Amino acid sequence: MKPLILVDGSSYLYRAFHALPPLMNAQGQQTGAVYGVVNMIKKLRQDYQPEKMVVIFDSKEKTFRDELYSEYKATREAMPDDLRSQIAPLHELIKAMGIPLLLIHGVEADDVIGTLAKQSHHPVIISTGDKDMAQLVNKNISLINTMNNSAMDEQGVFEKFGVHPDQIIDYLTLIGDTSDNIPGVPGVGPKTAAKWLSQYKTLDNIIKHHKDIPGKIQGALEKHLPEFELCKKLVTIKCNVEIPKEDQDLSLKSPDTEKLKLLLTDLGFKSWLAELSGDETYHRKAHSPKKYHCVLTQADLDKLIADLNQSDLWAVDTETTSLHIIDAKIVGLSFCTKANEAYYIPVSHNYPGAPDQLNREDVLAQLKSLLENPNKIKIAHNAKYDLNIFLNYNIHLQGMKYDTMLESYLLDSTATRHDMDSLAMKYLGKKTITFEDVAGKGAKQITFDQVGIEEASNYAAEDADITFQLHETLWPRLEQHAETVKAFHEIEMPLAFVLAEMERHGVLIDSDLLHKQSDFLGKRLHELELQAHKEVGQPFNLASPKQLQEILFDKLGLPVVEKTPSGQPSTAENVLQELALSYPLPKIIMEHRTLSKLKSTYTDKLPLEINPKTHRVHTSYQQAVASTGRLSSTNPNLQNIPIRTEEGRKIRQAFIAPKNYKILSADYSQVELRLMAHLSQDKSLLTAFEKGLDIHSATASEIFDTPLDKVTSDQRRRSKAINFGLIYGMSAFGLAKQIDVERDVAQKYIDTYFARYPGVKDYMENTKKFAHHHGYVQAISGRKLHLADINARNMMRQKGAERAAINAPLQGSSADLIKIAMINLSAWLKKEMPDAYMIMQVHDELIFEAPENKVDLLSKHVKDIMENAISLSVPLVVDVGVGNNWDEAH
Repeated sequence: MKPLILVDGSSYLYRAFHALPPLMNAQGQQTGAVYGVVNMIKKLRQDYQPEKMVVIFDSKEKTFRDELYSEYKATREAMPDDLRSQIAPLHELIKAMGIPLLLIHGVEADDVIGTLAKQSHHPVIISTGDKDMAQLVNKNISLINTMNNSAMDEQGVFEKFGVHPDQIIDYLTLIGDTSDNIPGVPGVGPKTAAKWLSQYKTLDNIIKHHKDIPGKIQGALEKHLPEFELCKKLVTIKCNVEIPKEDQDLSLKSPDTEKLKLLLTDLGFKSWLAELSGDETYHRKAHSPKKYHCVLTQADLDKLIADLNQSDLWAVDTETTSLHIIDAKIVGLSFCTKANEAYYIPVSHNYPGAPDQLNREDVLAQLKSLLENPNKIKIAHNAKYDLNIFLNYNIHLQGMKYDTMLESYLLDSTATRHDMDSLAMKYLGKKTITFEDVAGKGAKQITFDQVGIEEASNYAAEDADITFQLHETLWPRLEQHAETVKAFHEIEMPLAFVLAEMERHGVLIDSDLLHKQSDFLGKRLHELELQAHKEVGQPFNLASPKQLQEILFDKLGLPVVEKTPSGQPSTAENVLQELALSYPLPKIIMEHRTLSKLKSTYTDKLPLEINPKTHRVHTSYQQAVASTGRLSSTNPNLQNIPIRTEEGRKIRQAFIAPKNYKILSADYSQVELRLMAHLSQDKSLLTAFEKGLDIHSATASEIFDTPLDKVTSDQRRRSKAINFGLIYGMSAFGLAKQIDVERDVAQKYIDTYFARYPGVKDYMENTKKFAHHHGYVQAISGRKLHLADINARNMMRQKGAERAAINAPLQGSSADLIKIAMINLSAWLKKEMPDAYMIMQVHDELIFEAPENKVDLLSKHVKDIMENAISLSVPLVVDVGVGNNWDEAH
């Protein structure tokens, strides 16, 4: 008998919205949650082929639980506008698919599901991510979470919760539910509840024997006994809901094809539209069975090599022992030449009972000519990593023309994740095998060479296959925008090769100097602790927000500047900064925090990051993280080392040049203000930069109506805050706080600024209008920067998006500028000065190592190439410095 499928639509709606990357249609409407829910429904239909299926949603009205308990779900935040706007189209789409949709007033989706499940004469599968549903499980009813492919029968419930399904209501009564604001017993967590129910079987029996429970928890239990009856009613799923007669037929109907086409077109779901329209190419790809081959013999390898030789485009992926490029060893390689078929070559899986594998060096020798052939076009996901891995084996990968991570990033940089698993779900509707699925999690995670070959083959071959399919899906979308394609081919893809070289070369660090500074910082931190204790008259933990709250606001009675979301006095940095103006302790705390972070993040950690093979530190540059296009750096992060403090500069002194070399630093001067002059075409700004004036003094002269040579240092300081503040959309309130003036004075400065620089005001207003109309803004390169909240109903979010709209083209253009400069400099260095190296990028600054006798020549060419990377209406200026270490050079 085919099962009845009950889908918890409300549960999946929230989960899809928060778990999946954002997706928008052509009109700028969010559609990601719709896509995620419908994709899961399609998968359920495909997996179970049901005849009866219904999707159940919560109604908007209050339910009987709200009448029982006024605080029910009171702590939940209001539904985001971007989610609420997706409910109606989702309902319409489900109905058009011929799937019954149920929503009954006065009860929750859980209650309707419970009623239908208990009344059914069919086996029932409830598709949900809600743990409360475990109380419904019996021999006839099981749960499945389609988002993570997990299923639970009676045994599964016991394995997950430590209690049986008929104990779940008592279990939930004890632990409560923070998401629904059901209190439970403070201090009683899942383990304690499961232990008690194992011993006493029921809640009634626990209540009867509560005096026998040892420790402080007994008091908490006794105190909350009167609440149990209410809590139990709140967590119990009602299984006797009256289902209207017209909603009792749960049979699947024929889809309304014409309505579906209209809905899918409006939502922008092109692949589903192609499926519905009978596109043969789509059907061939979507419904072809997967064929994944494990290459264990020379004959298998010969067959793969023949396939690669006959194909002009293929995906390649490496499986390794480590994410650190210098230490990583190849465990296997995977290839895909057409969708749904891929190969995995295991070469060094090493575990008891592992089958014989081809020799790694022999395999790489046979593949070398193909991998280095520029006419064989390759696709990878995060190609930069694979480029470096192959270099470990003296293979210079060529023909690497596409990177699906960068394709996704250029298509929509504001999507929170561009990893393969997220993109597979977003664009292909496929749940992939994750690394954790085959290698485990946390402390128990094994390296890939310990993974069984059969599991490894499916995982690795799927990676190559998904990469190939992502390219086939993403590239046609990119091709609809010529400027985006240009940015991909001329900026992002060439930059991946440049960054791979920089990561591989690494940076030389003076570990002795850092150890000395760590000792100094340790002593200073101890002094600050003693000073803080003396100030208060008692010892306390300076790093504990809770203790800090008690000391600052309870003991010392300092004013509460801000509160946390839970209503506690905040001890955030901006709060301490404000308090430090009037009170000594916050100033001590701030210095302690700053030095503590420097010590733990840099002076202690950087020496541990030195690679024993190269004696250098090798950071990893992230191309697909910052929405504006800027690069970031991880493991370790070399872009956040402070420069304005003496301690920060000392850390930079530890970045040293090798013997007979110098460090050269080249930094764009006031690049975002120059870009503002170019984009706004404001005459006064253009004139100031063309004349080479100090822009902050020039602005002060305009705002304060003072001759340029009479501008004071305080006027210049305030003008600098205005110049940079307005780029970031700063309000009068924010400016007043920064330069310590009244709000009306700050507003007067802003009004005067816009009167003197009307072009800037026009640029800002026009940019906001463009963003509202199109849903995005653009950098000079044509890179699109999407703004999900630009038309949000919530005005705070909309205003935030407007500020981002003003700033994003500046930051995006600045990011593209330095990327273009890096690509041009890399080419020049290879050709003209191969013994000099670009070693770091930090926002608007590039750092090089160069032989002492060539540093003057390098300075000249670096300045020239950077200043001419792009053509602007105002001159670009690059400041170049040279020294034995980074601090000296900057």
